[in-house]
Amino acid sequence: MKTIRVGSRESKLAVIQSELVMEAIRAHHSEITLELVTMKTTGDKILDRTLDKIGGKGLFVKELDAALLDGRVDLTVHSCKDLPMEEDPAIPLAGFSKREDPRDVLVLPEGVTELDPAKPIGCASARRAVQLKALFPHMEVAPVRGNVLTRLRKLDEGQFSALVLAAAGLKRLGLEGRITRYFTVEEMIPAAGQGIMALQTRAGEDLSYLSGVVDEAGTLCARAERAFVRKLDGGCSSPIAAHAVLEGETITLTGLYVDEAGQVFRDKISGPKEQGTALAEQLANSMKEGNPCLVK
Repeated sequence: MKTIRVGSRESKLAVIQSELVMEAIRAHHSEITLELVTMKTTGDKILDRTLDKIGGKGLFVKELDAALLDGRVDLTVHSCKDLPMEEDPAIPLAGFSKREDPRDVLVLPEGVTELDPAKPIGCASARRAVQLKALFPHMEVAPVRGNVLTRLRKLDEGQFSALVLAAAGLKRLGLEGRITRYFTVEEMIPAAGQGIMALQTRAGEDLSYLSGVVDEAGTLCARAERAFVRKLDGGCSSPIAAHAVLEGETITLTGLYVDEAGQVFRDKISGPKEQGTALAEQLANSMKEGNPCLVK
């Protein structure tokens, strides 16, 4: 009987996501034994600085990558938006899951119905901060670190007037009731891969057991979004956003990019779904050249 050891961050959300993948594998391959192996990553350990201040890429995956490479685990499950954009050919991304809700949401403290202008809105990424300042120009925006449950505790303790979080994470945690407002993807373009789980394995492994997990639409969208960010030389902490939608045979990618001068650009591109990566790179190149729509 084959045994697959599944590596995961030890946070509650990461474990839930890994268990969702394990359930899907079991449903199609009952002959496989699955073991969950959890570990704490660099990004989980350093909570007193924002991600862009810590420096480096792969803050939430380095330890998982090492476990894959030395054989302690056979498969790792990630929130796609937390992954660095460059892939190691020795441990490639084997595929991506069906997408959960990609939207960002506003969460108010328990029992509160309005924003408190005396307290900042907390968010964990430069991408969210840039778009929040356009939506709420009179509100201060401040960084917040920690896993989802830690951030919610800080909110309810009175440190923030609200938080911006990913809808997918709250839904997977069973905390959909905490959501006050959903931002449309036009109001706040999501991070590349938001709502999608990424599956990583060692090169040359038999991946047939992942057939019930990997989703074509999720994979096409994730690869296009990641190609856009990679072309702009951004990581998961960069003020870059990308969101792709598949409709029939057509993929449409919307991108947002902040240049070194602080100007915010956004635009979109559509074409055949098989050309998603090339279209994403084309859109990124036009943004680098300063040609796309400038956000006023």
